Amino acid sequence: MIVTTPDLDGATGHVAEMYDGDLSGDGFVFGHTRAMAVNPEAHQAFEALIRAIVPSIGLRNYELATLGAARAIGSDHCLLAHGRKSLRAGILDEDQLVRLAREGAAADLDEKDMAVIAYSERLSTDAATMTDADTRRLRDLGFTDRQIVDLTLAAAVRNYFSRALLALAVPVDDVPGLSPAVVAALLAPAQAARRDVSGG
Repeated sequence: MIVTTPDLDGATGHVAEMYDGDLSGDGFVFGHTRAMAVNPEAHQAFEALIRAIVPSIGLRNYELATLGAARAIGSDHCLLAHGRKSLRAGILDEDQLVRLAREGAAADLDEKDMAVIAYSERLSTDAATMTDADTRRLRDLGFTDRQIVDLTLAAAVRNYFSRALLALAVPVDDVPGLSPAVVAALLAPAQAARRDVSGG
Protein backbone atom coordinates (compact mmCIF):
# COMPACT_ATOMS: atom_id res chain seq x y z
CA MET A 1 0.00 0.00 0.00
CA ILE A 2 1.55 3.30 -1.07
CA VAL A 3 -0.94 5.54 0.75
CA THR A 4 0.53 7.27 3.81
CA THR A 5 -1.67 6.70 6.84
CA PRO A 6 -2.00 8.79 10.02
CA ASP A 7 0.67 8.21 12.65
CA LEU A 8 -0.31 6.41 15.81
CA ASP A 9 1.39 9.05 17.96
CA GLY A 10 -0.63 12.22 18.02
CA ALA A 11 -3.81 10.72 16.56
CA THR A 12 -6.89 12.63 17.64
CA GLY A 13 -10.66 12.50 17.23
CA HIS A 14 -12.17 9.59 15.34
CA VAL A 15 -8.75 8.43 14.15
CA ALA A 16 -7.66 8.01 17.76
CA GLU A 17 -10.87 6.09 18.48
CA MET A 18 -10.22 3.79 15.52
CA TYR A 19 -6.66 3.10 16.61
CA ASP A 20 -7.57 2.68 20.29
CA GLY A 21 -10.23 0.12 19.38
CA ASP A 22 -7.64 -2.09 17.68
CA LEU A 23 -5.01 -1.54 20.35
CA SER A 24 -7.34 -2.40 23.22
CA GLY A 25 -8.63 -5.50 21.45
CA ASP A 26 -5.53 -6.93 19.80
CA GLY A 27 -2.54 -4.85 20.85
CA PHE A 28 -1.81 -3.44 17.39
CA VAL A 29 -3.51 -1.40 14.67
CA PHE A 30 -4.68 -3.34 11.63
CA GLY A 31 -3.66 -2.20 8.17
CA HIS A 32 -7.28 -1.80 7.11
CA THR A 33 -7.90 0.51 10.08
CA ARG A 34 -4.92 2.66 9.11
CA ALA A 35 -6.14 2.86 5.51
CA MET A 36 -9.64 3.94 6.49
CA ALA A 37 -8.22 6.44 8.98
CA VAL A 38 -7.04 8.54 6.02
CA ASN A 39 -10.69 9.65 5.68
CA PRO A 40 -12.17 9.35 9.17
CA GLU A 41 -15.39 11.10 8.14
CA ALA A 42 -16.07 8.37 5.57
CA HIS A 43 -15.36 5.72 8.22
CA GLN A 44 -17.82 7.37 10.58
CA ALA A 45 -20.44 7.37 7.83
CA PHE A 46 -19.73 3.68 7.17
CA GLU A 47 -20.21 2.86 10.85
CA ALA A 48 -23.44 4.88 10.95
CA LEU A 49 -24.77 2.92 7.97
CA ILE A 50 -23.99 -0.37 9.71
CA ARG A 51 -25.82 0.83 12.82
CA ALA A 52 -28.84 1.66 10.67
CA ILE A 53 -28.83 -1.78 9.03
CA VAL A 54 -28.30 -4.25 11.87
CA PRO A 55 -31.37 -3.65 14.08
CA SER A 56 -33.90 -4.94 11.54
CA ILE A 57 -32.00 -8.03 10.41
CA GLY A 58 -30.09 -8.88 13.59
CA LEU A 59 -26.42 -9.59 14.06
CA ARG A 60 -26.63 -13.15 12.72
CA ASN A 61 -28.05 -12.16 9.36
CA TYR A 62 -25.69 -9.20 9.12
CA GLU A 63 -22.65 -11.40 9.68
CA LEU A 64 -23.88 -14.09 7.27
CA ALA A 65 -24.51 -11.46 4.59
CA THR A 66 -21.08 -10.00 5.28
CA LEU A 67 -19.32 -13.36 5.05
CA GLY A 68 -21.23 -14.32 1.91
CA ALA A 69 -20.25 -11.08 0.20
CA ALA A 70 -16.65 -11.19 1.41
CA ARG A 71 -16.31 -14.77 0.21
CA ALA A 72 -17.67 -13.89 -3.23
CA ILE A 73 -15.34 -10.91 -3.51
CA GLY A 74 -12.33 -12.82 -2.20
CA SER A 75 -11.63 -10.41 0.67
CA ASP A 76 -9.09 -11.84 3.10
CA HIS A 77 -9.44 -8.82 5.38
CA CYS A 78 -13.18 -9.15 5.87
CA LEU A 79 -13.35 -12.95 5.92
CA LEU A 80 -10.79 -13.10 8.73
CA ALA A 81 -12.27 -10.22 10.73
CA HIS A 82 -15.89 -11.29 10.42
CA GLY A 83 -15.06 -14.96 10.71
CA ARG A 84 -13.66 -14.19 14.12
CA LYS A 85 -16.63 -11.97 15.00
CA SER A 86 -19.04 -14.75 14.06
CA LEU A 87 -17.18 -17.25 16.21
CA ARG A 88 -16.98 -14.94 19.20
CA ALA A 89 -20.67 -14.03 18.94
CA GLY A 90 -21.68 -17.71 18.78
CA ILE A 91 -23.24 -17.23 15.34
CA LEU A 92 -21.18 -20.05 13.85
CA ASP A 93 -18.92 -22.71 15.28
CA GLU A 94 -15.57 -23.53 13.69
CA ASP A 95 -16.92 -26.39 11.56
CA GLN A 96 -19.77 -24.24 10.22
CA LEU A 97 -17.41 -21.37 9.47
CA VAL A 98 -15.01 -23.64 7.59
CA ARG A 99 -17.89 -25.07 5.54
CA LEU A 100 -19.23 -21.61 4.77
CA ALA A 101 -15.78 -20.48 3.63
CA ARG A 102 -15.37 -23.54 1.41
CA GLU A 103 -18.90 -24.00 0.13
CA GLY A 104 -20.72 -20.69 0.53
CA ALA A 105 -24.48 -21.08 0.17
CA ALA A 106 -24.04 -24.86 -0.04
CA ALA A 107 -22.83 -25.00 3.57
CA ASP A 108 -24.82 -27.11 6.02
CA LEU A 109 -26.86 -24.30 7.60
CA ASP A 110 -30.61 -23.79 7.77
CA GLU A 111 -32.62 -22.63 4.79
CA LYS A 112 -32.83 -18.97 5.81
CA ASP A 113 -29.10 -18.79 6.53
CA MET A 114 -28.23 -20.28 3.15
CA ALA A 115 -30.64 -17.93 1.38
CA VAL A 116 -28.96 -14.89 2.95
CA ILE A 117 -25.52 -16.15 1.93
CA ALA A 118 -26.65 -16.98 -1.61
CA TYR A 119 -28.30 -13.57 -2.02
CA SER A 120 -25.13 -11.81 -0.83
CA GLU A 121 -22.94 -13.88 -3.12
CA ARG A 122 -25.14 -13.13 -6.13
CA LEU A 123 -25.22 -9.41 -5.38
CA SER A 124 -21.42 -9.45 -5.12
CA THR A 125 -20.80 -11.27 -8.39
CA ASP A 126 -23.72 -10.64 -10.75
CA ALA A 127 -25.96 -7.88 -9.44
CA ALA A 128 -26.84 -6.62 -12.93
CA THR A 129 -28.86 -9.76 -13.70
CA MET A 130 -30.75 -9.96 -10.40
CA THR A 131 -34.54 -9.87 -10.61
CA ASP A 132 -37.57 -9.97 -8.35
CA ALA A 133 -37.01 -13.72 -8.11
CA ASP A 134 -33.94 -13.11 -5.96
CA THR A 135 -35.76 -10.96 -3.44
CA ARG A 136 -38.91 -13.09 -3.61
CA ARG A 137 -36.88 -16.00 -2.28
CA LEU A 138 -36.13 -13.96 0.84
CA ARG A 139 -39.76 -12.87 1.19
CA ASP A 140 -40.97 -16.48 0.86
CA LEU A 141 -38.72 -17.33 3.81
CA GLY A 142 -40.37 -14.68 5.97
CA PHE A 143 -38.14 -11.63 5.59
CA THR A 144 -39.99 -8.30 5.64
CA ASP A 145 -39.52 -5.52 3.08
CA ARG A 146 -37.29 -3.61 5.50
CA GLN A 147 -35.21 -6.72 6.16
CA ILE A 148 -34.82 -7.44 2.45
CA VAL A 149 -33.59 -3.90 1.86
CA ASP A 150 -31.24 -4.09 4.84
CA LEU A 151 -29.84 -7.47 3.79
CA THR A 152 -29.17 -5.89 0.40
CA LEU A 153 -27.45 -2.94 2.04
CA ALA A 154 -25.40 -5.25 4.27
CA ALA A 155 -24.01 -7.11 1.27
CA ALA A 156 -23.55 -3.91 -0.74
CA VAL A 157 -21.71 -2.10 2.03
CA ARG A 158 -19.35 -5.07 2.34
CA ASN A 159 -18.60 -4.71 -1.36
CA TYR A 160 -17.78 -1.05 -0.76
CA PHE A 161 -15.43 -1.73 2.14
CA SER A 162 -13.80 -4.92 0.87
CA ARG A 163 -13.22 -3.65 -2.64
CA ALA A 164 -11.68 -0.43 -1.31
CA LEU A 165 -9.16 -2.45 0.73
CA LEU A 166 -8.36 -4.67 -2.24
CA ALA A 167 -7.94 -1.72 -4.60
CA LEU A 168 -5.56 0.00 -2.17
CA ALA A 169 -3.54 -3.23 -1.77
CA VAL A 170 -3.87 -3.01 2.00
CA PRO A 171 -1.72 -5.71 3.63
CA VAL A 172 -3.62 -8.52 5.33
CA ASP A 173 -2.69 -8.86 9.00
CA ASP A 174 -2.86 -12.01 11.07
CA VAL A 175 -6.07 -12.02 13.11
CA PRO A 176 -5.45 -13.40 16.60
CA GLY A 177 -7.75 -16.07 17.97
CA LEU A 178 -8.33 -18.12 14.82
CA SER A 179 -7.09 -21.69 14.45
CA PRO A 180 -4.80 -22.53 11.51
CA ALA A 181 -7.55 -24.67 9.95
CA VAL A 182 -10.04 -21.81 10.08
CA VAL A 183 -7.51 -19.33 8.69
CA ALA A 184 -6.67 -21.66 5.80
CA ALA A 185 -10.36 -22.10 4.96
CA LEU A 186 -11.09 -18.37 5.15
CA LEU A 187 -8.14 -17.48 2.91
CA ALA A 188 -9.01 -20.09 0.28
CA PRO A 189 -11.65 -18.03 -1.63
CA ALA A 190 -9.24 -15.16 -2.29
CA GLN A 191 -6.47 -17.54 -3.27
CA ALA A 192 -8.81 -19.24 -5.75
CA ALA A 193 -9.85 -15.88 -7.17
CA ARG A 194 -6.22 -14.89 -7.67
CA ARG A 195 -5.54 -18.18 -9.48
CA ASP A 196 -8.50 -17.56 -11.77
CA VAL A 197 -7.25 -14.08 -12.65
CA SER A 198 -3.69 -15.25 -13.31
CA GLY A 199 -4.82 -18.35 -15.18
CA GLY A 200 -2.80 -20.55 -12.84
